[in-house]
Amino acid sequence: MAGDDIERLISYLSKLPGLGPRSARRAALYMLKRREALLVPLLKALESAAESIRPCAACGNLDSQDPCAICADGERDGSIICVVEEVADLWALERTLSYKGRYHILGGLLSALDGVGPEDLNIAALLRRAEAPQVTEIILAMSATVDGQTTAHYVTDRLQNLGVTITRLAHGVHVANVTIDGLIDLPGTRLLPRALEKPDAVINPGKIAEVFYYLHSQDRSCWTHELQLTPFAAKPSY
Repeated sequence: MAGDDIERLISYLSKLPGLGPRSARRAALYMLKRREALLVPLLKALESAAESIRPCAACGNLDSQDPCAICADGERDGSIICVVEEVADLWALERTLSYKGRYHILGGLLSALDGVGPEDLNIAALLRRAEAPQVTEIILAMSATVDGQTTAHYVTDRLQNLGVTITRLAHGVHVANVTIDGLIDLPGTRLLPRALEKPDAVINPGKIAEVFYYLHSQDRSCWTHELQLTPFAAKPSY
């Protein structure tokens, strides 16, 4: 058996997404064998991140400066705000190099089963930002899950009387349990840029099948096998 310190390290590593007890043991052993080259630099990086990285007061993004680099970028289009669930969704959108506006992170989705209500999300701050004269469009980029659709409807109702255009990503971008990390992170995937260019447009489900086939043949670690396509519509029902 490993010592208490090693077991503690393994225990914490196993809490990371995608790492179970066995993979956490392999990761711990790998780092311990490379103490100076990996373990010590990693420790310093974690300490620095814990001290300096904070949520942006404007959008909720994580950065070492406040406002974050995106909010502070004067070349960004301040008239458009893309609303996403989590910071990971923002990062995925940024990797497409197709969106030049600003963001707003809700910090989750409405969920009756999990007891998550509007007061638990960053919705009030979004409403305040939407009241700014320069804001003309809000893009809702939540998932096509039940909770995602519920959140989108709620946010739409709250924004309805603020005089901003409310659009959605094209249906079909987020239709399965692969979510952002599986579908949009795939190198060469062009579904998301097309959705941003043509909000409310129809994306061919066959293209999504092609993405899953590519994932199946390349790397199974970044997606789940459950594919649950939703009905495709030219425009949202609301």
